[in-house]
Amino acid sequence: MAERSAIEWTQATWNPVTGCDRVSPGCDNCYALTLARRLKAMGAPKYQNDGHPATSGPGFAVTTHPDTLSIPLRWRTGRTVFVNSMSDLFHARVPTSFVQQVFTVMAGTPRHTYQVLTKRPTRAARLAPALPWPANVWVGTSVETTGQLHRVEALRTLPAAVRFLSCEPLLGPLDGLDLHRVGWVIAGGESGPHARPMHPDWPRHLRDLCQATGVAFFFKQWGGRTPKAGGRLLDGRTWDQLPTTT
Repeated sequence: MAERSAIEWTQATWNPVTGCDRVSPGCDNCYALTLARRLKAMGAPKYQNDGHPATSGPGFAVTTHPDTLSIPLRWRTGRTVFVNSMSDLFHARVPTSFVQQVFTVMAGTPRHTYQVLTKRPTRAARLAPALPWPANVWVGTSVETTGQLHRVEALRTLPAAVRFLSCEPLLGPLDGLDLHRVGWVIAGGESGPHARPMHPDWPRHLRDLCQATGVAFFFKQWGGRTPKAGGRLLDGRTWDQLPTTT
């Protein structure tokens, strides 16, 4: 069964891996960790692996789920799929052989478009020669502050059909961002009870940079206590641009 998504830039989620740990400031209020705790308490089988609580948290140890690999094969209608919304496919504890299996499934289901978002593009670059790179696989990396701009350099090297940035939660201005070989930028503020505020100039700068360089721009939300608290309008309109594919 498809896991329908409320995320504005995708249609469904597929989680052949669950669990992760902190690598940068954007992880501090991780929605996936909070959701994993709730799912563990509800008895969801995927979230019973605690791992080491100091790094993973309850029910959030990195865990592969081979039984989920066949799910996209059963989806007859093509859809846009966010891969591992509850993890990171390129986490060091995900075996290379399992990453290859996930890519094989994606290559074998060209009716779907897969969006793989990682905070570990350096490992993705190391594994790239060992993976198929079909036209229906997009790969992105998260950039929350200038401290993560180095991830864009690694992303640029990947032979993905679309390379994209998720600047969410946007925690500061991204001065010096270079969008060469990037086809899409998603920006948004943080949501939840501990949401950190986003200055309006930060997403405006990204929008203006995208317009100047011909890159698609998607403004997801202002954020706040709930995802919809601040709305989605930036300077009086929504920005829902999608990347051009050939």
